[in-house]
Amino acid sequence: MLCLDYKGDVVIVELKRDKTSREITAQVLDYASWVDDLSNERIFEIADKYLKEHGPLDKSFKEKFGAEIPEILNEHHKMLIVASEIDSSSERIIEYLSNTYGVGINVATFQYFKDKGGEFLARVFLIEPNEADYRIQTKTSSKRKPPLTYEELEEIAKKNGVGNFYQKVFKDLIKYFDQSITTLSSVAFIGIIGKNKSRNVIFNIFPKESDTERGLGYKVYTERFIEYFGIDEEFFEKIFPFYDKQLSKDQWAGGSWCGYFKNEKQFDEFLIKLAKTKKQ
Repeated sequence: MLCLDYKGDVVIVELKRDKTSREITAQVLDYASWVDDLSNERIFEIADKYLKEHGPLDKSFKEKFGAEIPEILNEHHKMLIVASEIDSSSERIIEYLSNTYGVGINVATFQYFKDKGGEFLARVFLIEPNEADYRIQTKTSSKRKPPLTYEELEEIAKKNGVGNFYQKVFKDLIKYFDQSITTLSSVAFIGIIGKNKSRNVIFNIFPKESDTERGLGYKVYTERFIEYFGIDEEFFEKIFPFYDKQLSKDQWAGGSWCGYFKNEKQFDEFLIKLAKTKKQ
């Protein structure tokens, strides 16, 4: 079974009815070697094909975990072998991989029994899950590269000929959001949404994708923007009449629209409409 946990990490679950053998460890490691390079786009593709009418993945993830799907998936991957009993050889190998190298591998054994009180299923992990996660975090390197700084993003905008425009957009937009952060390629504007007061990326500007011909690139998360600013879809389309519908779902997965602010006049018109929302 190929699964996704609340952190956005891929989890391989290998089910065995009886006692494990040492070959099972090799088999699950083989699966992991394939999972290691799965991109966000490929994970969305696999999940949406499986979920069908219960998808898409970002919707199902939010329904399951009550939070938005992480922007970076598969930072780490994990392996879980489920069996009624583990042989001593497999136990020794798995403990070695986890404790020495921080490999995300574990075993859950189970025993079924019943008495006058009813039927019971007892579950025991070879490695306590919190300890296993700690080993992954401390003994392995992250796939996540550090985000660019504000200064680095501003310098990129200058090199692409949109430095002053980029500075204006950033200073004007930050007034409408609760926070801003940087990513590997953008400035992301954060808003607090819903009863749970969850923080979500609502809007991005991309200096790397910008130039004097196209303008300043942006990405807006449709449903989040509508909820955050308290508007309907009709008003949303009036705010964003200049988006690019041609970008593929693989490139912009997760209910978002993308486009370019061509010039300052167009951006100022956008701000006038934005000021009419509840966040003015």
